[in-house]
Amino acid sequence: MTLAVIIDVDDTLCLTEAASFELENEVLAGMGRAPMSRAVHLSTWGEPLLDAMPHRSPGLDLGRFAELFPVLHQRYLVDGRLDVIPPENLDTLDRLVADGHTVLLLTSRTEAEVQHLLAPDHVLAGRVTGAYHQGNTRFRKPDPRVFDELLADTGFRPEQCVYVGDSPGDAVAAGEAGIRFVACLQSGVRRLDEFDPRYVTAAVDTFPEIIAALQRSSGQAGNG
Repeated sequence: MTLAVIIDVDDTLCLTEAASFELENEVLAGMGRAPMSRAVHLSTWGEPLLDAMPHRSPGLDLGRFAELFPVLHQRYLVDGRLDVIPPENLDTLDRLVADGHTVLLLTSRTEAEVQHLLAPDHVLAGRVTGAYHQGNTRFRKPDPRVFDELLADTGFRPEQCVYVGDSPGDAVAAGEAGIRFVACLQSGVRRLDEFDPRYVTAAVDTFPEIIAALQRSSGQAGNG
């Protein structure tokens, strides 16, 4: 039986790759640097931001980028250009909660990049119980130990959890941790054939389809 539904943020709960590409290039422009290509951004998407930026912009003054990024990031949030969660995805979270699931976030974002999602007045309040990120986990995806703190804090066993994500690294982390994985392909950033099929329990084209995928998964588990 699934008790916890763990959800990735970027290009799973909300579609962020395209907006992040624009945001990061705007920061680079403010530093007098050439823009990165979309292909480079896509190839490093899913990595922690400050790990990815030296590949996206070789020779970058990473410290200066880290100083400038939060200011522009906040402006994008205020302007509604980033981290916009569609109403249908919020409805899906409500359905999960109503069905008795604990909803948690697990992301490669830094603590600063996820704080606004946990604010008391955010639309996720009352829907999401907690979030795990670079600030409170010792490991990073695709390392399966990224779930260690979440499992220890909540007391859930891996077989009681499902992780919903958009990248092959998400699948590897979940699968190696003994957690079922649902691939959400809505962003179009990844194709299903890029995932190791050993780790994929189900695949969905849109986030709301995870409800039916979970029901099918629970039925299969009950028949096993």
